[in-house]
Amino acid sequence: MMTETLSIRIDPETNQRLASLAERTKRSKSFLAAEAITAYLESEAWQLAEIQLGIDELDAGKGVSHERVKGWLNTWGQPGETKAPR
Repeated sequence: MMTETLSIRIDPETNQRLASLAERTKRSKSFLAAEAITAYLESEAWQLAEIQLGIDELDAGKGVSHERVKGWLNTWGQPGETKAPR
C-alpha cells in the first residue's frame, strides 16, 4: 500500500508516551500514530453513522416519546418491570 507523509505537532508528554510505547512494542512511532489515527477515524465514522441513523428514524416518525420512556424507567426494580418501549 502506498503511504503519504503527514507532520503533526504533539506535546512533549504525548511524544514521550508514544516513544515509550514504540520501544516496548518494538514498533515505530509512525506506525503507532498511523494505527491510532485509523482507529480514531473508524470510531468517529461509526459514531456519526449511528447518530445519522437515529436522526433518520426520528424523521421517519420512529421515535419513542419521553412519557413512554419515563413510564418504562419507573418500572425498573419493581414487580412487573416492563420491557423497553419501541
